[in-house]
Amino acid sequence: MKMPTSTLSRRIAELENQLGVRLLDRSTRRLRLTDVGAELLEHAERGAQVSDAVASIASNYGSTVSGTLRLSAPPSISDSFLAPLIIGFQARYTDVRVQVLIAERAVDHIADGVDLVVRIGQLSDSALVGRKLISYRHQLLATPDYLKRFPPIRHPEDLAQHRLLSFARWKPRDRWIFEHVDGKQKETLFFEPYLSMNDYAGLAPVILQGVGIGELPPIVLPGLSRKTSFIEVMPKWRFRTFDLWLLHLNHRHLSQAVRAFRDFAIESSPALFPNLPR
Repeated sequence: MKMPTSTLSRRIAELENQLGVRLLDRSTRRLRLTDVGAELLEHAERGAQVSDAVASIASNYGSTVSGTLRLSAPPSISDSFLAPLIIGFQARYTDVRVQVLIAERAVDHIADGVDLVVRIGQLSDSALVGRKLISYRHQLLATPDYLKRFPPIRHPEDLAQHRLLSFARWKPRDRWIFEHVDGKQKETLFFEPYLSMNDYAGLAPVILQGVGIGELPPIVLPGLSRKTSFIEVMPKWRFRTFDLWLLHLNHRHLSQAVRAFRDFAIESSPALFPNLPR
């Protein structure tokens, strides 16, 4: 056991005192187990075997990236952000199965049985650990055809004369808050949407058809935005910046699958959207 005999003798004596029984019969030349010592050794050996088995299972689990990973994300980004991220992850870690919950509501890690949650906005739950994946600002977009047919727009108040398409749910009035690139001016526009919808992926084709002016995140249908002639309206007046987070519970011992996906997402997300407006 690579320890001094005196240390081992002391530990055995401490164990005998703790149990209140004699484990060894000692003489100046020999040692032998007592009956209770022999019985205790048998149980101890079984316990050691179980301990070794548990350590082996934990070691194998910790070194192998496998199992089931449960993710959650809000609507609108499942196809443009989450799907390519998962495809790339499973190409690298082929033994990991992935289950995805798409939900507009706030997801509870424990109640919903989720390992990682993609969330947009600010962190408020101190029990969660967040890793920022990307930052971006929404853009106010329209088609050239629409802008030709309606009055020019130079200031946020000019938008009151236009058909405004809003991300909203059953709200008769909405608002947009703009900040000027000079960092000094701020304007808030209250308006009644010409069309409101609680799905950015649904608003994008409506804007594309020249129906009106709408707000879109650059991570929603990015291929559509690149391939069409969207024009950013009032580029010097901008929406605030949003952060996209990956959240998990504040646990020290995360599974290898959770750690691997977290690290992969941090590494890969900026490459998915290399030229985000900020």
